[in-house]
Amino acid sequence: MDSLTEIFLKLLFLLSAHHWHTAVAGNKYNCDDQLVSSLPQSSFSSSSEMSSSHSPGFARLNRREGAGGWSPLVSNKYQWLQIDLGERTEITAVATQGGYGSSDWVTSYLLMFSDTGRNWKQYRQEESIWAFSGNKNSDSVVYYKLHHSINARFLRFVPLDWNPSGRIGMRIELYGCTYRSEVVGFDGKSCLIYTFNQKLMSELKEVISLKFKTMQSDGILLHRKGQNGHHITLELIKGKLSLLINLGDTKTHPPNAHINITLGSLLDDQHWHSVIIEYFNNQVNFTVDKHTHRFHARGEFSYLDLDYELSFGGIPLLGKSGILSSRNFHGCFENIYYNGVNIIDLARRQKSQIYFVGNMSFSCLEPQVVPVTFLSTNSYLALPGTSGQNEILIRFQFRTWNKQGLLLSNKLHRDSGGFFLYLRNGKVKISLHKPGKTPSDITAGAGLNNGQWHSVSFFAKRNRVSVTVDNDLTSSAHASIPLQIYSGDTLYFGGCPSSGNTSECNASFGGFQGCMRLITIDNKTVDMISVQQNIVGNFSDLQIDLCGIIDRCLPNYCEHGGECSQSWNSFYCNCSYTGYKGSTCHYSIYEQSCEAYKHKGNTSGFYNIDSDGSGPLGPFLVYCNMTDATWTIIQHNNTNLTRVKSANQEKPYTVFFKYSASLDQLQTTINQAEHCEQEFAYHCKKSRLLDKIDGMPLSWWIGRTNETQTYWGGSLPAVHKCACGFEGSCIDSQHYCNCDADRDEWTNDTGFLSYKEHLPVTEIVITDTDRPNSEAAYKLGPLLCRGDRTFWNSASFNTEPSYLHFPTLHGELSADVSFFFKTTASSGVFLENLGIQDFIRIELYSPSEVIFSFDVGNGPSEVSVQSLTFLNDNQWHYVKAERNIKEASLQVDQLPQRSHTAPSNGHILLQLNSQLFVGGTASRQKGFLGCIRSLQLNGMALDLEERAKITPGVEPGCPGHCSSYGNLCHNGGKCREKYSGFSCDCTFSAYAGPFCKKEISAYFGTGTSVTYNFQEYYTLAKNSSSHASSFYADMTLNREAITFAFRTTQTPSLLLYVSSFYKEYLSIILTRNGSLQIRYKLDSQQDPDVFGINIKSMANGQLQHMTIKREEKRLSVEINQNERMKFILSSGREFNAIKSLTLGKILENSDVDEETMKANSQGFIGCLSSVQFNHIAPLKAALHHSSSAPVIIKGLFTESNCGTLTGADSISSETTHSFADDSGPIDKGQPLANAIRSDSAIIGGVIAVVIFILLCIAAIATRICKKKGIYSKNEAKASENEDSAESALKSEPSMQTTASENQKEYFF
Repeated sequence: MDSLTEIFLKLLFLLSAHHWHTAVAGNKYNCDDQLVSSLPQSSFSSSSEMSSSHSPGFARLNRREGAGGWSPLVSNKYQWLQIDLGERTEITAVATQGGYGSSDWVTSYLLMFSDTGRNWKQYRQEESIWAFSGNKNSDSVVYYKLHHSINARFLRFVPLDWNPSGRIGMRIELYGCTYRSEVVGFDGKSCLIYTFNQKLMSELKEVISLKFKTMQSDGILLHRKGQNGHHITLELIKGKLSLLINLGDTKTHPPNAHINITLGSLLDDQHWHSVIIEYFNNQVNFTVDKHTHRFHARGEFSYLDLDYELSFGGIPLLGKSGILSSRNFHGCFENIYYNGVNIIDLARRQKSQIYFVGNMSFSCLEPQVVPVTFLSTNSYLALPGTSGQNEILIRFQFRTWNKQGLLLSNKLHRDSGGFFLYLRNGKVKISLHKPGKTPSDITAGAGLNNGQWHSVSFFAKRNRVSVTVDNDLTSSAHASIPLQIYSGDTLYFGGCPSSGNTSECNASFGGFQGCMRLITIDNKTVDMISVQQNIVGNFSDLQIDLCGIIDRCLPNYCEHGGECSQSWNSFYCNCSYTGYKGSTCHYSIYEQSCEAYKHKGNTSGFYNIDSDGSGPLGPFLVYCNMTDATWTIIQHNNTNLTRVKSANQEKPYTVFFKYSASLDQLQTTINQAEHCEQEFAYHCKKSRLLDKIDGMPLSWWIGRTNETQTYWGGSLPAVHKCACGFEGSCIDSQHYCNCDADRDEWTNDTGFLSYKEHLPVTEIVITDTDRPNSEAAYKLGPLLCRGDRTFWNSASFNTEPSYLHFPTLHGELSADVSFFFKTTASSGVFLENLGIQDFIRIELYSPSEVIFSFDVGNGPSEVSVQSLTFLNDNQWHYVKAERNIKEASLQVDQLPQRSHTAPSNGHILLQLNSQLFVGGTASRQKGFLGCIRSLQLNGMALDLEERAKITPGVEPGCPGHCSSYGNLCHNGGKCREKYSGFSCDCTFSAYAGPFCKKEISAYFGTGTSVTYNFQEYYTLAKNSSSHASSFYADMTLNREAITFAFRTTQTPSLLLYVSSFYKEYLSIILTRNGSLQIRYKLDSQQDPDVFGINIKSMANGQLQHMTIKREEKRLSVEINQNERMKFILSSGREFNAIKSLTLGKILENSDVDEETMKANSQGFIGCLSSVQFNHIAPLKAALHHSSSAPVIIKGLFTESNCGTLTGADSISSETTHSFADDSGPIDKGQPLANAIRSDSAIIGGVIAVVIFILLCIAAIATRICKKKGIYSKNEAKASENEDSAESALKSEPSMQTTASENQKEYFF
């Protein structure tokens, strides 16, 4: 019969496994019976009573007997009302009332429970909510449905606040039902073993559940052994539960074939804790109390070989598993179930499946230990000592999270001084002092603020002192002191009376916050109940008969791997090395995209991006290429051209690609981008992609959707073509891919894959390279994504009642909101989300103030930021608001962040249920007029534009970005509006790049000349350029603005020369001694004005920046942005009919002065950079527009990066890079074999290096060459290297070396 019952229970479990533990615990759906009304008077007790008619027996709800309720003798926070339910009962709700017809009622109270009437525990509604709100008058009933039920025999109401015009008065009721349970007790030397039927249980989902309580911090709760050292163990270690799944010998299994999960904390508090372990299809759910850890035990764990035997309370025989602790459990178990089978019931009925080791009882014997909680730094406990004794022995245990705090102090007898026992940096210290003598300090223990119970023993006799921590001789300290010790009258534990004599107790060490227990003085245990009843000693701000310590790091509210630490009142998050910031490590320190970096003024380079902001995905490294468009480049592990042979359909060649980001990170980045692409090059010789006969693909690729794709670069999904087939340009018109022509010569199919949903490529399979002379090679470029759709996503709110609505914001524990706005209105609500009581709102309160307001149940709170300037200036402003359980913060633009600290014991859950309103409110009042852009909630962007398309009064998009971002266009660049953002027009700037910040530089060799002809240009442009009219040949110049930079070691040198049709000119030269001269001849009949700059030699190989401005006769010169000089011209004030501007050597016949001719004889050898003459950029025109600009170039003239500060690549310089591999497409008639033979390229590189070294040696031998030649050779070498790299990449690709790879390729 019993076996049939078991089978029935197991089948019942399979049908409703997730409900079984509630059913067997005795819970009912209607567990709301009144529990107090039928209790006898003896079930009520209290701390005191004002009179017999105010006794606790009259505290029944809605009753009027006696004085109409309970009232204590004195109304203070140490009073309590206690109910004895006679047996453990499930309590689901409570109700309170004031004293009948009186002014006595309680406005807030604590609820405590216990199984024995000792060692109480406080009920918490949320993780940090202790207090219940009480009554507002004497007769109304306040009812609370408990969030989680209480299973206990005793319940206590502890008033915290009451009607200030009355006193404490209470009537109460409890609601619930009978709680049935099976209990078994273990003495630390016993265990219970259950053997089950393997045939019956083999197919079942395995579920083990139990409850336990103990005062011991260590012990084995559950053990299931197996073969070859396999086992599962549930063990209590330092008050935490550890679930260990072990595959045994690491020689036969990898080191990761072990799982060790730790949950719970402070579980040695002698209160019931629940445990559930579920295992099904390698999925494991491990739950301790309300906290669950879920994980998937893959691979090796499929072979976990376990016996059909469970051991509870310990391991039966020592040595069964040598690596396990042999500490058996000392405490009680309740309701042990294995797959629905009641183990304790089987044990009570002495069934054959059960056998015992050691002594056990079917009851729970609880030690009568009375702990005490020191709630604040003002708490203290004063106990009498025996005055005048020359021997002192004090023992106690404590637990705390605080590093500091006074544990014990005593003023010694006869003014012989005193001693202080205190915590400092987690160590126990003793300070003994006597007036006029240096204090003596003793230290013992370490790390004692870890929340565990620690014992302290202090012994003093005459002049000998010792202290021992945790009964460990290695943690003890002894000392002889130069004073005789005689005990004083009073011992102060935990702190000092605030109004006491400081000579009696020194409060400078700070009060202790934590718990103490088992206090003994001279081998006599202190009766804390007598202290509670004011029979012995006195105290302040204590809770007696409970330890109120909580683990504020459980659950861990530090996000993104932040490390949690705590004190008694709060917790702290260490966000170092996480990539996140804030009080809970919630907000990412990185931008979400390259687009965001670009519009903070950053230039091309490597950046970490966090594509989902504060979401679960972490940051990852990308290369951001800041051109007019912004490209994000994500590299993978195989960018080399790779040869494939001997692959067929039976043995295909398969390659997998691993990216520098996870697939989830890639997906988020791709979804946000405007466009993504990835170049794939397939080179083939008798290797087909598609079998035309049966239409089956011979090669294919797989993307992140894990689907097989048979279209190739440049084509579209489901077309089964390559780029040439899509364009109709294949070498054989009968095929859709070049490679399908199956020719015995190298060809290729190359192009970009650009269907975002399929990218990136994660796997390529090739099968057609096993025929004679058949071969293939492939190369996959990095993932390239352009733009960020979310960054410019915006909406314009044109009427005050208009708004956009979105689903409810979910941010119960932490939430962040960020957006840009611009407006001319003085106020308006940006967004609002409401709950029943809770809400969140961000608004422009006034033209210079933004307010973030919210309520999570603790009353409305707000954080405001005041700006010194108006925010309604129609420019973009950034707002970021964050709320978590520690604080709320608000930041506007770059103004200092403001924050509001959350209460340590308040509500923490933000519970919203309405729609999220953007740009307005549900009441349609205080709506926002203006634009909102890039709205992000918890790192996820809201599509404002899509919702605005269907919403009256709101329009998608928002023009006018240049008013905010125009300052990012530098060096004369002009901001141009775009629908999504802006661009910088560098047409009239000497610089290039997305922000006109990239230096345009060139290397000039011997005799090089670059001449820009003004007259030709203005003849062509006079009808199209607004600046042309001032440069006609019959017009004059009254002013010039000239900027440029140069680097050289040659003297003399001609830097710049401007000629005129009227024999007037301007020359800028370096003289023989390296000084700078500016020579103006504005009157053909007079000698030129000569202005010398003799600050130092400027031909020193360093970069020199020049700014020269003339306004009629006034001339100003600025060198390197700090040397400023002013001059006056005498030769004239007008520059007539300018003809041309020459950089380097003047080649035409010119009537110039002798010094200019000397400089011109050498010309210029070196670097010129960013040359600007008024609105003309001649160097830029020569380098970038030589075919269309009126420029004449003679000699060696090469673009270079020499204009940067160091002459090499500079971090601050802007660079523009090509994305595609220049070697990708191969000329159709050229065999791949030539590319594979790259030995000649390598040999050439070696020869080049040797020549370079020899040249350097020759340069060192000749001092003149060293001074004048090294710079030019380095510049020429840089140019040659660039040219050789380019030409190498334009040849066939190499598969044996990456030495010939373009140095610009993808920059990884």
